[in-house]
Parts: sequence; structure tokens; C-alpha cells
Amino acid sequence: MMRKLCILALVLMGFYQAPVLAQDINVCMQDLSIFAESAKVKNYKAAFEPWMRVRKDCPSINVAIYSYGERILKDYIKNGTPEEQEASKEDLIKLYDEWVENFPKKRNKSVIGDIISKKAQALLDYKLADLKVIYNTFDQAYKQDAASFTNPKLLYNYFKTLYDRYKAGDNEVTMELLFNKYEEVSEKFEFESTELAKKLDVILKKEESGTALTSRESRSKRIYNVNSNAIGTFLSNLDAIIAKEATCENLIPLYQRNFESNKTDALWIKRAASRMDSKECSDDPLFVTLVEALHALEPSADSAYYLGLLNDKSGNADEALKYYEESIALETDNYKKAKILLKIANKFKAAGRKSSSRSYANKALGFQPSLGRAYLLIANMYADSANQCGDSQFNKRAVYWLAADMAKKAGQVDASLKRVASRTVESYTGRAPSKTDIFTEGNAGTVIKFDCWINRSVTVPSL
Repeated sequence: MMRKLCILALVLMGFYQAPVLAQDINVCMQDLSIFAESAKVKNYKAAFEPWMRVRKDCPSINVAIYSYGERILKDYIKNGTPEEQEASKEDLIKLYDEWVENFPKKRNKSVIGDIISKKAQALLDYKLADLKVIYNTFDQAYKQDAASFTNPKLLYNYFKTLYDRYKAGDNEVTMELLFNKYEEVSEKFEFESTELAKKLDVILKKEESGTALTSRESRSKRIYNVNSNAIGTFLSNLDAIIAKEATCENLIPLYQRNFESNKTDALWIKRAASRMDSKECSDDPLFVTLVEALHALEPSADSAYYLGLLNDKSGNADEALKYYEESIALETDNYKKAKILLKIANKFKAAGRKSSSRSYANKALGFQPSLGRAYLLIANMYADSANQCGDSQFNKRAVYWLAADMAKKAGQVDASLKRVASRTVESYTGRAPSKTDIFTEGNAGTVIKFDCWINRSVTVPSL
């Protein structure tokens, strides 16, 4: 009877998962209930002893042993005596190993990558191992279960530990290994960013339709935005690190040296071409060699895009556009298609073809509504055109209202751009006509039409 009551209580609390063989199941159940309730209210000292008993006697009874156990040990590391702190650090590493052994799955999906990456981070945070051991632990997490290795900070540190080994002169870490790992990790960041964007876009489309979000959807939107912002921050940090090493002076000799042995490896060529493009090394003949080899091996959206880029540089605008359009047609993933469209939009902007640039930016937004960078691109082009649009000084400055509106949308759809968008809105609003200007002109509420390439109108704010 007692066992049934314990099981029922734990089911109601959401802790009980499956029958567990133990010497005294009733005691374990009671201790589980006690430590879980204490841990819930952050009374970790009260939770410690019953938690340790359950961990020792019934290690597979419930995942709460490990999820709450992590919190308990981290609290002792932070607030315990020096002896308790050191013992808890070592025990935390053991806990992660026990977690993998007893609960490697959650809802029938592996969480090994998540757990082992946390172990690696603990080794790093508490200086319990050298960089090689820490990196190998991150690497184990990634190679064993990349799907659940999603924490942006931990992904960043996965690469950062390898970079630190490289800078320390570790002979095992070559420049090629460093660049390859960067590409691998940055692709993982892009994948996770896209997955978040897909979820966020569903919510944004519902908002745009005028339908009110449920409380769950509003909460999910906040979470997606926080995670998206974290990905943007750590990816930016990742790019900042590699920028110190990925110069044309380093890249070109490296890829020249390794091209012959990798000329049939489409992934290697794709990554090499991508890196050279992003670092503005595409004027080198090697870039042409890479692009042609890639298109011959595996005609793809990427290879077509690079052929478009080459023709752009050669002044063959029509041929370039043909390849750009081929790139879009070859890409089947809407979110990758959006990124290609934005790249093309940026190329047109650089060439001074603002109308074409906006057109491609809007096409990108059609495939990914949360692509805030597209709105920022349009905003910047509007602002840059202020002197070319409008038939009076007031009307010229009115263009900045349009620019500010576009920048505002960037921050609304992409949390990672919120700070940049906010500063941009403030800057453009400051350049627009003031309330005094509006009063002097006496045109509050009137509509100003821009007959330049913008071909849009704006309503003068009411006083």
C-alpha cells in the first residue's frame, strides 16, 4: 500500500518514470520526494543527504537525481567551505558520467551530447583538466551526439579550446584543423539559428495576420528570441576569433597546398571557397579554380552563387544574374534560399543597384520573415538616398522616417539585432524633420511621395 501511495505521489509531482530495482524502493521513493521538494525551493543543504542516498541506492529511479543533483553540487561549489567546493567539483564530473549511464535519453531522444558538453564546460570552469582533455571532451560530445549539443556558449568554447591550444603552440593543432573545426562549428550555429527561425516565423506569421498569441506562444517567442540572441552573440565571437587567423595571406597558401589532395572533396572545396569569399580573397586565381572544381563536382546553389560572383567581378552583370537565379532555383531549403537572396541583395547594394537590392531583400523576407538583416539593408539604402529623393530639404529628410521604420522592423523580428536596430532607429529619427520643422512647414498629417527609386510614401507625424 505504501509503495502505491509513493508512486502515486511521485506521478502527480512528475518525477516517477519507471519501475526501478532497488534494495529498498520505498525508502528511495520517500527520499526522492524529500530532496526534490527541497531542491525546488533552492534549499540545497536540506536536499543533500536524501539526494545522496537515492543517488547511491537507486541511481536509475529518476532523472531528477541528475538534474537537481547538478544544481545541488553547483551550489556547494559556489557557497560551500573550501573543502566542500573542491570535493563538489570532482563529484560534479562523476555525476555527469552517471547521468549518461543511467539516463542517456529524454523523451526517447539522446541527450548524451548535452550532458557530455556540460561535463567539458565544468572541466573548463573549474580548471580540472588541461586544454587537450577539455577539448577532447567537447569533441566526444559533438561526435557522439551533435544533435543535442546545442548550447551556444558551449559550442563556442568547443572551438575556443582548440584555438587556445593552437595559440599555445600545440603541434597537434594545425591551421587546417583549426579552419576545418571553425567551419564545422559555424555550420552548427547556422543550423541551430535556422531551426529557431523556423519556429519563430510561425509565430510572426500568426501575429501579422492579426491573431492574438496564446500565453504559451508568447512565452515560446521570448525563449526563441533569447536563444537566437545568444546564437548571434557567440557566433559573432567565433567569427572575431577566426578573423585573426583567416587572412588571405594565410588562407591562399594553405588551400593551394591542400587543393590537389582535396580536389574531389566537394565539402572541402565548398568550405574553402566560402572562407575565401567571406575574407574578400575572391580576386585570387585560386578562387576561380575552387569554384570551377566545385561546380563540376557538384552543381549546387553554392557553386552557382560563386560563379555569379566571379562574373560580377568581371563586369558580366547579366551572366552574373543568370547564375544568381540558378543558385536560388537549385536551393530547396527556404531558409538557405533566403540567405542566398540576401547575399545577392548585398551584392546589388555594393554595385549601387538599390532597387534590385531591395527586391532581392524582400524576396528573402518572403522565405524567412525573421531575417532582420534584410530590413536593415533596406533601411540603410533608404538613408543613403536621402539627398537623391524629395524635392525640398524637408522632403529629403523625411526619407529618414522610412529608414527608421525599416530598422525598427529588423529589431522586432530578430532579437539578436535589437540593440543595433534600436541605435539605427534613434540615429535615423534624429536626422528626420523635428516637431519644430513640422510646425514651421505646417504639413502635419500630409503624405509625401518619393518619386526616386524608393517609390514609397510617408505620412508626416501629427503634432
